[in-house]
Amino acid sequence: MNPSFQELIKHKFPDLSRGQKKVAEFLVNFMEKGSLYTAGQIGKEAGVSETTVIRLAYALGLNGFSDLQELMRKEWLSSAESKEAANKTAADSAAEEKKPFSEWLSPVDEKDLSQAVDALIKSDQVYIAGFRESHTAAYWLYYKMNQLRNHVLLSFPTGFLLETLCNLTSASTVVVFSLPRYTKEALEVAQQAKKQGAKVIAITDRRLSPVGQIADITLLAGTTEHILSLLALSQIVISSMQKRDEKTAGKRQEHLEKLYTEQGIFLE
Repeated sequence: MNPSFQELIKHKFPDLSRGQKKVAEFLVNFMEKGSLYTAGQIGKEAGVSETTVIRLAYALGLNGFSDLQELMRKEWLSSAESKEAANKTAADSAAEEKKPFSEWLSPVDEKDLSQAVDALIKSDQVYIAGFRESHTAAYWLYYKMNQLRNHVLLSFPTGFLLETLCNLTSASTVVVFSLPRYTKEALEVAQQAKKQGAKVIAITDRRLSPVGQIADITLLAGTTEHILSLLALSQIVISSMQKRDEKTAGKRQEHLEKLYTEQGIFLE
């Protein structure tokens, strides 16, 4: 099976020239424009020459710009059709949850969200990694997800234990928070998870961020208020999990409420 346009870009991205990377990022972020614009128009939008756009096609192993554009066009049309045919319940749920946080969020791709939620529900274990500033959001997601399912683990604010990562399997999922300034720990966790065969979900600001390049699923957070964007997107993930697997989540929450009462955790 031939790789998709975005898969091809992710695979070749580290080897591209600086100018070609600018074109690649533009095309990934604005696939509709890339599918319709001329090479000259794309170059102008990306801030490079028309020649650089054409050279990108050859750097990707294609026969020319027309092949590159045809690959983009097919993926763009397929993406548009899949979004239109997405599960209405999941779409309504995400739309409802996004309203209070819209000023902090980039548009959430419903297909990516659905795949992420499915993986988080079905995995044998979930490892959540967030370092330095991102750790606050990682801890919040860890705490909330523990109310919905078992076997949820969390990184340290400044690092991780290889002894924990070695327990990951091909049935595991790793969630990595990564916003500028990107930390080497986030990339290392993602790389180790891939070596273990685990699925990697990146919560980041762009698809071609260091972690985004190797992630299986990328959820985009806004960049204006970093921590708020991460928390807002995490809330959408938790709410979607709760609604998708209402029965399991309900049983676990019921058991937790019993323990809270027995221990007198809350005053009311």
